[in-house]
Amino acid sequence: MLCTRCRIRTAVTDDGLCTFCSGTRPPPPGGAKAPVPGAAPLSGSVPGPVPGPVPGGWGAGTWPRSPVGLSRAVVALLGCVIASDLFVIGAGLHLRGLWEGLAADESLDIYSGAGLRAQELYDLAGTVQTAAFLATGVLFIIWFHRTRRNAEVFESGVQRMGPGWAVGGWFVPVANLWFPYRVASGIWEASVTLHPDGGWRTVPKTVLNLWWGGWIVSVLVSRIAVSQWNRAREPEQISDAAALVAAADALDLVAAVLAVLFVRAVTRMQVERAGIRQSATAAERAAPESAAP
Repeated sequence: MLCTRCRIRTAVTDDGLCTFCSGTRPPPPGGAKAPVPGAAPLSGSVPGPVPGPVPGGWGAGTWPRSPVGLSRAVVALLGCVIASDLFVIGAGLHLRGLWEGLAADESLDIYSGAGLRAQELYDLAGTVQTAAFLATGVLFIIWFHRTRRNAEVFESGVQRMGPGWAVGGWFVPVANLWFPYRVASGIWEASVTLHPDGGWRTVPKTVLNLWWGGWIVSVLVSRIAVSQWNRAREPEQISDAAALVAAADALDLVAAVLAVLFVRAVTRMQVERAGIRQSATAAERAAPESAAP
């Protein structure tokens, strides 16, 4: 019988949980305390992982690669996304005000002068927003893939999907509403620092769930808003569509803030876990030297 929680491993407890989900997992053979020849610390500047496949894995390295530099770049670009969202919201609401005025007074001319400048500003804001989103998306996926490869080194047994899905999952229609979350969930579980005795420890996925929920809501509302904007013809319809687009941009801003929290949380957990592994490896290497006559 499969575990009633993760639906991956065999249940071993009376309540239908596996050793991972029940917190009774014994320390892995040679796990955190196994020496790793030539290993490089996660947060240091020494060259990356020692190449070589992990038995049973997807070809992950034998040591995690630092996600710190990538995470800082992603957070910086997410800040640009937030700024561009504010820019486009302000420009959109200003343009909406002009269309509202035209709906109330058809004698107004918004196709020249102030109206034309407002439209040009809104177009510029949209271009900036798109550029920020694309740049951030590319770097985020690179960071996401690296943390997934690190998760394979930490705990391959809790991964529900291979590292390739950390990239490809975003581009599969419909499935991209769910696949990246499954990958992120495995990353989160594998990145959690174990108990001192090697036992499994669970950290609530609140940040992960809020980020993914915010992202999905933002995407769905944005699609609806763009569809309504493209269909709008009358001034009142355009005004209503502009309001919905502004709401979608506000949701995108919230999703970007939540993404910052998610990136920082995962990066912090992976650095902590790799640091413990590095300390254990150093202690294991020092033991034979201290015991030598």
